[in-house]
Amino acid sequence: MALKAITLTAVALGLGAVLTACTATQRAERIEAAYPPVGQFINVTGGRVHYVQAGQGPDVILLHGAGGNLRDYTFSLMDQLTDRYRVTAFDRPGLGYTDRAPGTPTGPFATKGESPNDQVAMLREAATALNITDPVVVGHSFGGIVAMAWGTTSLTQDDPTNAAAIVTFAGVSMPWPGGLGAYYSVNGSALGGGLVIPLISAFTPQSTVDSVVAETFAPQSAPEGYIDHLGGELALRERTFRANARQVNTLRPFVVEMTQLYPQLTIPVEIIHGTADNTVPIHVHAEELIKIVPSANLVRLDGVGHQPHHSNEPEAIAAIDRAAARAGLR
Repeated sequence: MALKAITLTAVALGLGAVLTACTATQRAERIEAAYPPVGQFINVTGGRVHYVQAGQGPDVILLHGAGGNLRDYTFSLMDQLTDRYRVTAFDRPGLGYTDRAPGTPTGPFATKGESPNDQVAMLREAATALNITDPVVVGHSFGGIVAMAWGTTSLTQDDPTNAAAIVTFAGVSMPWPGGLGAYYSVNGSALGGGLVIPLISAFTPQSTVDSVVAETFAPQSAPEGYIDHLGGELALRERTFRANARQVNTLRPFVVEMTQLYPQLTIPVEIIHGTADNTVPIHVHAEELIKIVPSANLVRLDGVGHQPHHSNEPEAIAAIDRAAARAGLR
């Protein structure tokens, strides 16, 4: 009887896994049909990078945050810059339509995520192929730490794609106290990657994704049409969900290492950060960063949440213009 019960349980679990996998796959296909690539692809070591490029002038690179994609910038901000810059928005490795960085394990039970340096290496190769030179590298949230990594990489590489300046919008930059909570610790684990993420990918309703995106704007509201434009559901695809969870879950040790290099930065660093940001708190990140980076300038936005480049777009544009001017590009 015990053997029969175990057998029946195994069969039920197996059928459930197959059903979940099929549902997740079909949903991913529907999501990609609804939100196809909006840019072009360039081949680099290990895969392809998805990007949108427009405008003329000094180069500006835009890097999105955790769980996002380059549509975050094509909603509005990019169009406000292309009259005086050549702007390139990238999908970061593993997100949107960019492949994982070379050498990153992609199996369902793997736990390693691309470090900021891994991501910079892949994106710098794409930038080189696109003839991008002396860019102002702009990053939001997780994209902020990738922008900072771009800057610190430039300390040891003599290369045309070295950052001329860095701009962060509510960017991660410093080590944070405590953990990240169950969401990332579970989904970034081997068990979560293999068993939990397929369930989330298959069955999380779109309304939940839209609510999570909307909450990142609090206490402000998302601009009309932003949530539909972003395609937040792209982050629900299993491969994307795993990439994002692992990148965030394994980030802190790399941030600790990077802070040792910050005092060597001499290029302009412009920061805009809201005082009401509960996702990447200003007192943990921006206010500590400016203490150790002499070239950093912080603009505090009172009462603003985690999306300052949307809720306070003029300030975001001004930060890019200041960075470019300080770097001698304007």
